[in-house]
Amino acid sequence: MKKDALLPAGKLPPEALEAILSRLPAADASVVVGPRLGEDAAVIAMGERYLVVAADPITFAYDRIGWYSVHVNANDVAVLGARPRWFLAVVLLPEGAATTEMAEAITADIAETCRGLGVSLCGGHTEVTVGLDRPIVVGQMMGEVEQDRLIRKDSLATGDRVLLTRGAAIEGTALLAREQWERLEPHLGAPLVSRSQRMLFDPGISIVEAARTAVEAGRVHAMHDPTEGGIATGLWELARSGGTGLRAQASRIPILPETAAICSVLGIDPLRLIASGALLIAAPPEEAPRIRRALEERGIPAADVGEILEPGGTIQMDVSGRLVPLEPAERDEIAKVLEQ
Repeated sequence: MKKDALLPAGKLPPEALEAILSRLPAADASVVVGPRLGEDAAVIAMGERYLVVAADPITFAYDRIGWYSVHVNANDVAVLGARPRWFLAVVLLPEGAATTEMAEAITADIAETCRGLGVSLCGGHTEVTVGLDRPIVVGQMMGEVEQDRLIRKDSLATGDRVLLTRGAAIEGTALLAREQWERLEPHLGAPLVSRSQRMLFDPGISIVEAARTAVEAGRVHAMHDPTEGGIATGLWELARSGGTGLRAQASRIPILPETAAICSVLGIDPLRLIASGALLIAAPPEEAPRIRRALEERGIPAADVGEILEPGGTIQMDVSGRLVPLEPAERDEIAKVLEQ
């Protein structure tokens, strides 16, 4: 029997994940959106409203891990048009390094972040775990939305414009500046590295306000928050989960100067670097300008970066006038750097 190859750190390869999901038993009839590639939350019918549930671990971030866990899971709920409301956290502390102070600090960080979003911290589990070299938090966020206001990726339509808020790799820029500052400062200087570190909070990684603004401003067909694998993977996931083609314009994707500088020094691609803080919004062409204006009025920059093509169409990116297939990143760029 052929031995399976070991997998690298990060998301499972899409083909492996699809094969695993295809073997799951049929869901209960109340499951409106279940497990599938490109979906980060489940939707369950609960009377007149839908319950939206997301679960995600925090593995790349070490600093402010509690804060991270709340925002990342809230983002996954918000992209379906739901309001995040209830949060549970599983906190795993490393044997040999765990202290009561560590547990208290992480829990306080989670609680404070929940208060800031109007979310109730309502349960979870905390333990000291063997085999870990750092804390890990696995969060679960639940929210609710009226049935007629649910945003589903299978509502994508040919001709939809694709908007991108803020820019590429906000999260990745901040994480690398925090973890690799000694390597970066000789090339870029302390002021730029310090600005990059603060990008974790300004503009930050939350897209809850952007998602709420978009759905209130106009008709939205789909939203997606690109995370691991960056903007390139996020665009691919958006189209793939909606069953459509897509054509993106690389030149229109905003890349902040700090991001460009750090990626240049480290020799990595900003479009394939972890990208929490950005939101992809697909909307009819007559609605997209109004949504974009509403976002910018709230201080959230937005760029039109592409369009949705016909169902089953190709997923491509225009790079300097040349159309190239858009594929998900085999591995996020941050994993390559942190493992060097």
